[in-house]
Amino acid sequence: MAQLFTIHPENPQPRLIRQAAECVRAGGVIVYPTDSCYALGCQIGDKAAMERIRAIRQVDEHHNLTLVCRDLAEIAQYARVDNSQFRMLKATTPGSYTFILQATREVPKRLMHPRRRTIGLRVPDHRIAHALLAELGEPLLSSTLILPGDDLPLNDAEEIRERLEQAVDLVIDGGPCGIEPTTVVDLTGDAPVITRMGRGAAAAFGILGPDDA
Repeated sequence: MAQLFTIHPENPQPRLIRQAAECVRAGGVIVYPTDSCYALGCQIGDKAAMERIRAIRQVDEHHNLTLVCRDLAEIAQYARVDNSQFRMLKATTPGSYTFILQATREVPKRLMHPRRRTIGLRVPDHRIAHALLAELGEPLLSSTLILPGDDLPLNDAEEIRERLEQAVDLVIDGGPCGIEPTTVVDLTGDAPVITRMGRGAAAAFGILGPDDA
């Protein structure tokens, strides 16, 4: 049965954060809160844990997962970032955006888009997520926690544990955190392109969103 840690969303308890990081390092799949919604996470290099996340979501290898990073320096380790891209990232991180960028050699090939060699990355604006990433010292390989047949991500930790008690190792209860996924922004072209409209505002990239027209 999955463990349940109740962690304060503003002042995360260091002992519980350390235990959560130990779970990830041991090959565990966890559920943790972000500034958009709850997410599934595992260690970046753990293929077996990655496959467990895909099985929970019932997606195949063509469904891209995201590297959730601490800061811009960590993004630059796993993605090629030019000056223009850096300025956009600096203006919008941390926040509810996932950025598509060209991957560096630090990214395992199985995580890249097979043809474009791209990877999705984000820096969340949530203290529990930041504390966990700082303790790990590396990104979390992640996917939004939306289950097959559901229209929206799960947002209640007790329900998450009930539905996934045999599928994950740990659920971090940080209270409700939203049901709207990140806005996905492709930065690989000459201009930013929003490929999924979510919680992050399109106007930050000089693009009108559906609510701005």
